[in-house]
Amino acid sequence: MSTMRELRFVSDGQSCRGDLYLPEGDGPFLTVVMGHGFGLTKECGLSPFRDAFLEAGYAVMLFDYRHFGESEGMPRQVLLPHREVADWQAALACVRKQQEVDNQRIVLWGTSFGGGLVTAVAAREPVAGIIAQCPMMDGLASVLEVIRYAGIGQALKMTGLGIWDVLSSAVGAGPKTLPSAGRPGELAAMSSHDAYEGYTALMPEGVPNEVAARIALVLPLFRPVMQASKVTCPALVLICETDTVAPASAADKAAAAMAQPTVKRYPVGHFDIYQGEARDISLADQLAFMQGLQ
Repeated sequence: MSTMRELRFVSDGQSCRGDLYLPEGDGPFLTVVMGHGFGLTKECGLSPFRDAFLEAGYAVMLFDYRHFGESEGMPRQVLLPHREVADWQAALACVRKQQEVDNQRIVLWGTSFGGGLVTAVAAREPVAGIIAQCPMMDGLASVLEVIRYAGIGQALKMTGLGIWDVLSSAVGAGPKTLPSAGRPGELAAMSSHDAYEGYTALMPEGVPNEVAARIALVLPLFRPVMQASKVTCPALVLICETDTVAPASAADKAAAAMAQPTVKRYPVGHFDIYQGEARDISLADQLAFMQGLQ
């Protein structure tokens, strides 16, 4: 039976929450550090992946980014990519200090927006490998995809709300938020045909479906694809071929630039990989990749 220990680590002066799960047996263990995607927490649909790694004999650490979940950071729901990269680096430094963790065998696991984040982190930090599931590798490409399915007006409205958010916060009036996911026609960061149902299906009660609107101003500038050539460790890139959130073409380009990529493609949408048969197939591919790192 696995055990769990709460960890706290500091990222730029703020306390972040992590949970370290240990499998049966004696360490040190090959360890998977897991972080979620756009505006979500460690409680949002990651347990099947965590449990599969634990059952295979790996340790797992899940953590929440600053401003989200059980980590500190005010105001809440502020998503800034460079801060989340720093959170990943702080989480990695924390897990390296745990006696049960094999420092030479740490794998970063990120999904969706987190898939882009682990790419950016692996370009900076020595790790044994990364797993990037349905990864958002190019914020500019994601914005262009929003324009494709929702029109230029949607992007302009989000930009306007982002400017309002920054100005409002500057005068102490608090943030202006944007729904993370909405139905087609609604103003939201994601409003493709499958976004609302797929995103909210991952969210337990109490997790807000919103982010500070300033993300609209910085998202086009977050382009892990431009850093992918610096990823020298083994990398498993799991691509959803009908992805409307994280375009498959950007993930293909990023994988091609990496030194040791393994690419798996699935004929599903962005959110399908979290459920049912698509998840089972993806997990089998992930466990095979992990076995190769032993």
